[in-house]
Amino acid sequence: MRHSTRGQVDPFIVMDVMEAAARAEAAGRHIIHMEVGQPSTPAPSGARAALAGALDQPLGYTVALGLPRLRAGIAGLYRRWYGVDLDPARVVVTPGSSGAFLLAFSALFDAGDKVAIGAPGYPSYRQIMRAMSVQPVEMLTEAANRYQPLPDQIPADVQGLMLASPGNPSGTMLGLDELRALIERAQGQDTAVISDEIYHGLSYGKRCHTALEVSDDVFVINSFSKFFCMTGWRIGWMIVPESHIRTVERIAQNMFICPPHASQVAALAALDCEDEARANLATYAENRRLMIEGLPAAGFGNFAPPDGAFYVYADVSDLTHDSRVLAAEILDQAGVAVTPGLDFDSVRGGQTLRFSYARSTADITEGLARLRDFMARR
Repeated sequence: MRHSTRGQVDPFIVMDVMEAAARAEAAGRHIIHMEVGQPSTPAPSGARAALAGALDQPLGYTVALGLPRLRAGIAGLYRRWYGVDLDPARVVVTPGSSGAFLLAFSALFDAGDKVAIGAPGYPSYRQIMRAMSVQPVEMLTEAANRYQPLPDQIPADVQGLMLASPGNPSGTMLGLDELRALIERAQGQDTAVISDEIYHGLSYGKRCHTALEVSDDVFVINSFSKFFCMTGWRIGWMIVPESHIRTVERIAQNMFICPPHASQVAALAALDCEDEARANLATYAENRRLMIEGLPAAGFGNFAPPDGAFYVYADVSDLTHDSRVLAAEILDQAGVAVTPGLDFDSVRGGQTLRFSYARSTADITEGLARLRDFMARR
């Protein structure tokens, strides 16, 4: 059987690490998970209760863009969080943020188009683009600029620009002026802007800014996965310009029919559980403090302190030039799963590791102790 060339994308290495960790656990080992950006807490209680109360209903197809009440509720979130007055018609509910990327790339780009993305960055950006015959163009960002791109790094010949704040794997954020400078530079050269804001609500000190505070002519992607702790529910959303609503709707009808109805019911209720979701931030903040203090003590001290999300992206060039091998050693000898930087930066990622602090504080404390012991023996 033949294979398409566009289907030959790179693996999502963190998923391979998760599989290796699962094998170790099946063999009876206790593994500390610092590899995956998944909250250890369940979905908000109100979301779980709402779904339980709806299970006797048919829960069949919804309209392609999502339940109208959910779209209105998401628009209300933008008023509360950012002071942005948003028409619910511009809100598109999606099967996770991954579904939003597929819809955005399909609506904006043709085969052969180029899209600028920061490196290090979320690996699925470039792999989804390649699977759609869109060409990712990496902008090599620097620790000195907190792993965020600068306006003059945007190539003049690209059709799209992908932004992420807080970023994955770095956890660093763009201020409003920085966000404005990037968007204005891109729009000045007729480059479409997509802003990945999936970690909004998870910041420490400074608040997150949405691209919608700068322009309505942007695509904004978010999800219930991180702030609302609903990763496995696969429910996200996207804000699109009015000019693209019908285009996105037609694509969504054919690609997905609709987002999962059950998850939409839970997501609608989750919007009323902000206080419960925000309480998790205290755990992440304490974990962040432990990481900022504990990683240097363990020998992983070269990183830009994260502003948001729940990751630390460390330069380990003094230890290795093959982060995949180092991550395997840490899993095997310390029982701590971490992610090789090759997932996020194909050029320099052999010299970096990403550490997630999304799990419980007890796990983070234990993981740091194991990392110290590992480095002492190494």
